[in-house]
Parts: sequence; structure tokens; C-alpha cells
Amino acid sequence: MATMKTGRRVAVIGGGVIGVCAASWLLRDGHDVTIIEPGGIGMGSSYGNAGCLNASSVVPMSMPGNLAKVPGWLLDPLGPLSIRWSYLPKIAPWLLAFARAGTPEKVAHQAAALCPLLQDSFGAYAPLVRDANAGHLVRRNGHLVAYRTKQDFAGDALGWKLRRDNGIGFDLLERDALWQQEPSLSHDYALGVFIPDNGHTTNPNQLVRALADAFQRDGGKILVAGARGFALAGERLVAVETDAGDVPADAAVVAAGARSRPFTVELGDAIPLDTERGYHVIITDPEAVPRTSILDAAGKFVATPMDMGLRLAGTVEFAGLDADPDWRRARKLLTLGQRLFPALRDAYVEERLSLWMGFRPSMPDSLPVIGPSRRSRDVVYAFGHGHVGLAAGATTGRAVADIVAGRPSELPLHAFSPTRFK
Repeated sequence: MATMKTGRRVAVIGGGVIGVCAASWLLRDGHDVTIIEPGGIGMGSSYGNAGCLNASSVVPMSMPGNLAKVPGWLLDPLGPLSIRWSYLPKIAPWLLAFARAGTPEKVAHQAAALCPLLQDSFGAYAPLVRDANAGHLVRRNGHLVAYRTKQDFAGDALGWKLRRDNGIGFDLLERDALWQQEPSLSHDYALGVFIPDNGHTTNPNQLVRALADAFQRDGGKILVAGARGFALAGERLVAVETDAGDVPADAAVVAAGARSRPFTVELGDAIPLDTERGYHVIITDPEAVPRTSILDAAGKFVATPMDMGLRLAGTVEFAGLDADPDWRRARKLLTLGQRLFPALRDAYVEERLSLWMGFRPSMPDSLPVIGPSRRSRDVVYAFGHGHVGLAAGATTGRAVADIVAGRPSELPLHAFSPTRFK
């Protein structure tokens, strides 16, 4: 879709799903848009996530009662949480803020804020996906949450109440009904919840790349460079400084995911962004292929059928941006996946496995940061989406375009304000 450039020069820092979507909507508004990305497009979190496009992901990560579960998670070799103890002093303030965010009143507020961000993910993506000829990469075929016992399901009662309160429809499936819905599932799982309006992409990286290709086709530019900071004249943006030279700009978008914090520090915003390191393992030509994406409620991981095989993705590791990957975390996902799907082999040759680790940009209140910076309203933040970046990508991008244009956004933005932190 060709666009006449009649607007501002906008530099978008970051070539993940948030940056590409923001750039795409900005281009549609007639701006001259450049994505600045030092690596490949969609090669960060957008490459390795679980691929879910779930309106039901309104439940915050910090929930009442979760703190009591942490010791058990840390002691469990297959548990969903790991902390590198050398990183604990640095992550401690974030973890304290995370714990404080998990009160009943706060999680209700957070879920209500996430609802409009996620509720029309497919509709928000539709124009971008259609123009990129990428419809074959998107499936709106539901999502299943699997539980081993009714007691486990009862323990998540508040989460399901939050979904119901925010208009998420779901069906409870027990035993035979569950196994008929998902024949590949182990019969050790006795109860499941099917959410019909959810879905997934069969290749997150390819989806983001297809959107970026359409962006370039329609006149957008991609600069392979690392952004370093901003050149300002008072409160007005003059350029984005990169290791390949300055990029003149009247506006900029910080969508660098977990690497966004240095830009916020430069602009005087104290934003508690950190990273949860996530892992995945892909089994090529898997013996079990689920019909939809499946969340193992106890293991806190997602199994998603994708073009390249069965992706098992999830877990949380706090170790920062610089520590080496702990590939045992990815291999633990394989063990958990074998429990979920009995048809999978007990062991695989390495040629059939692909391991990955990436950095989720995470906020302690589970809400992204979307809005202008303190020092210059010409610089707009769009990061910190945690586990919902893919699902929220198109809606966030559209909101960013609204902010740059100075028009009211359909997305209520107050809860995502950069100024919400003291």
C-alpha cells in the first residue's frame, strides 16, 4: 500500500514486532519512517516466543499467592523460575516492585488495562497482515490451558475470574471432552479450558519479516545500525545518534525491547524495566502435533505447532542481558513436553532439536510503557510488553502512530504512562 510522505521524519529504534508494527502504522500516516536495528528484523523476542495471539492474556504475572510458590519453583529442577544468584542484588528492587503489584486490587486494574490492548489482536493486525500477504501465517483456532487436577484449576480461580470479568469466553473440558478436543494430550491431564477466540502464528519471525518487507516495499527504510542516543535542541528532537551516523528525525519511537532502558535514562525517566530470559526448544517432524497452542498450567510453558516443528517455549530466568544462556533450561522444556505429549520420543538426536534463548522486556506491573518521554514529547516509548508483545504488537503500533500524530488514541493509555512510576 503506497503512502505519500507528507508528515514528519520518524526514527523507530528496534526491529521487533513492536517496532515494525509502529513503523508500519506511522508509514500509513504519511511519515518518512526509518527502522534502526543492529541485528536482523524480528530476531529478538519476536523470533523465539510462543507465537500466541491471545486476548485471554490479561492475567498479570504477579498474582496474589504467587510469592508463596516461589521457593518451590526455585527448588524444582523442572520449575518455571530460575534466578542467577549473582544477579539477585540487581534484580531485587524489580522483584520487590513485582511482589507489590500482586494485590487483588492492583491485578484487577492491570487486567482491565490489558484488555483493550489485547482484545482485538486479530482485527488490529488484519490490515497489516493483508497488505503483507501473510494471512497464511495466522491461525485463529483457539488456545487450550491444560490442568492435571481440579485442585490445580481451582488454584487459578482468580485468573479465570479476571478473564471472565474482561469479557473472555471459555469452555471447561473434563476428561473425555478434553482428550477429544486434543487427542495428543496425555491422559494425566484431567481438565482443560478452551478459549476459542485465541490463536497463534505458525512462524513469529516470518510474520514480523513479512510486515517489514511490506513496510520497505511501501517506502519505509531499514537502517542496520545500533542506536546510541538522541540529539536534542532544547525539548525538540533533532536526530537519533547511531554507530552509523546521525539519523535526522522530528520524532522517534523507542521500541528496543529489553534494551530500551539506556534510552529512558538519557531522557530522565526512571522506568523499572528488566528482562525475563525465556527459552524454547523446537522438535522437527514431531510425533505429536497439537491442534492448537497449549499452555501447561503447572509447567508454565506453551506448546505451539509451527511451520518448523513443535515449539515448547516458556520459563522465566532472571540473569540480565549479559550472562551466557543456561541451555539446561531449554532441555527441561523438552522433558516437560514429553510429559504433555506421550507420543514424543524419550530421546532425540541433536539434529532434530533447535534451542533458543531470548530477552523478554518485562515490567513489574505486567503493563507495557506506551507514551512520550519526560524530556521530549518527540520521543515516544513503546516497550515492556513482557509475555504479550506479539499479541499487543499491532494495537501498540497504532497507538504510537496516534501519539506522534497528536490525535486521541482508541487505546486508553493512562495505565501505560511512563510517568506512573515514582
